[in-house]
Amino acid sequence: MKAPPWLNTPHTLREYALLADGERGAIVGPRGDIVWMCFPHWDSPPLFSSLIGGGGAYAVSPTERHVWGGYYEPRGLIWRSRWATGNATVECRQALALPAQRDRLVILSRASVHRGSCRLAAVLNPFADYGRHGMQGLARDDAGVWRARIGDFFLSWSGATGAHAVRDGRHRALHLDLPLGEGAEHDLVLLISTGAGGTPPEPELAWRETEQAWHERVGDFADTAAPRDAAHAYAVMRGMTSSGGGMVAAATTSLPERAEEGRNYDYRYVWIRDQCYAGEAAAAAGAFELLDDSVSFVTARLGEHGPQLRPAYTGRGEPVPDERSLDLEGYPGGTAVVGNGANKQFQLDAFGEILLLLAAAARSDRLDSDGWDAARQAAAVILKRRREPDAGVWELEPPRAWTHSRLICAAGLRAVAAQAPGRRLAGRWLAAADSIVADASRHALHPSGRWQRATDDTRVDASLLLAGLRGAVPGEDPRSQATCAAVERELSDDLYCYRFKPDERPLGQAEGAFLLCGFWMALALDQQGRPLQAARWFERNRAACGPPGLLSEEFDVGQRQMRGNLPQAFAHALLLECAATIRVEP
Repeated sequence: MKAPPWLNTPHTLREYALLADGERGAIVGPRGDIVWMCFPHWDSPPLFSSLIGGGGAYAVSPTERHVWGGYYEPRGLIWRSRWATGNATVECRQALALPAQRDRLVILSRASVHRGSCRLAAVLNPFADYGRHGMQGLARDDAGVWRARIGDFFLSWSGATGAHAVRDGRHRALHLDLPLGEGAEHDLVLLISTGAGGTPPEPELAWRETEQAWHERVGDFADTAAPRDAAHAYAVMRGMTSSGGGMVAAATTSLPERAEEGRNYDYRYVWIRDQCYAGEAAAAAGAFELLDDSVSFVTARLGEHGPQLRPAYTGRGEPVPDERSLDLEGYPGGTAVVGNGANKQFQLDAFGEILLLLAAAARSDRLDSDGWDAARQAAAVILKRRREPDAGVWELEPPRAWTHSRLICAAGLRAVAAQAPGRRLAGRWLAAADSIVADASRHALHPSGRWQRATDDTRVDASLLLAGLRGAVPGEDPRSQATCAAVERELSDDLYCYRFKPDERPLGQAEGAFLLCGFWMALALDQQGRPLQAARWFERNRAACGPPGLLSEEFDVGQRQMRGNLPQAFAHALLLECAATIRVEP
């Protein structure tokens, strides 16, 4: 007997939800199927990888014909799949239990029937290391708990006493038939650990602790323009932030940005730039725990590596491995890869973003002496390397003198100078910022008066909106206004924004709209005194999601589909910043 054929059938990205505990995450599909989950860390090989063709899943789903829905409980990542069958309404509540531990994870699942009666099927079919290892030594103990070994790890599954083992190809799986009447509930608890002998926690206590932990971590954001979405964005970022303070860019690898174009990347790492975006957004919203985490992770990496700071690290602060291909089918339209080639790049703009983050912390009175040491170090790197070509915000090769990289460094210098403890230091940083902006004005100002991508590239780029937004020059400066107008005119479609035009093809043919850029546009319009237009952009881009409210990196405007890895942390960061910043008077 094999697992149901639908278990390895991918869904469109808008249908997936995220469970996360900070140390790792699980991607859940509309059939209650966990199709992607790494252990013990975000960047570890997965135990469930059917999302990209590696096999293995954990599912709780109705056996009868049904339609799907779902929603997150407020202020956290507790997900409820909801199904309507011909005569029943049934839910499955799922979460990764909190508080998290690096050496073990707990998946909580509680099925409940609200109307009628229903038969559910639970399938546990883990394949460790991209499908190489199934369950070994599978047995049920005297307490009815199933136990097995999966590669180097150990599994315990409670609540499934009536399950039976079946053969699924080379491996064994567990199938549970679960009939439930109206009002009935049933708990399943899956424990995976690095050591043997663990026992799954008691469900009621585990649920209570998880609920409490989420409510302590996530406020209601009632004073923002979009309280529900702001709280959800913050919950997503908190769920993707480990105990070491690092926030991974996405939970997944290899989900294609464009079908069959080879643009598949592994984003299960902590990008310094993205970490700064998250911290700045948290500061704008008054959510200081995430701000503190961002400062802690960034300053630690800067202290370790200084001028050789890498663009990205693992959640534990280790180097990102080189990119390599996997012998897997991949998500439809893509190929499977792990590692990331950005690990060898020089990205000058990251140092400017670090200064903006540290300045935001200082304004909130949350920057200590170590933070100021980091500010001096980042500023010194900018002063020494500001004329070097770099990969830039879009991580493009070969390196070039990107205008955005220089202007964001000027913005960072200005921001940190405004908070600096000494006049001499502040004066030096301001003088350097003035010099950078003057140089950009001489060599990277388009004849129309807007900023251009580079000294040898006259195109407009959405990242240049940040020159005004972050304070390299004022928002009312003619260069900022001309750049905003050009981005709106040349790079927008239906209130979505593209990074730049890579070639002569119409917008949308080369790549999808970048939600990050759409939120930048909303902030820029708000800064320039156009709050109604800003609100329209904000509303449009925050709605580019499915029922779980997760945002990916890109959005296919024509097909109204999400593209790329998910959830994309920096998109949620800018959603939060927009919600905290944009105001429309009634």
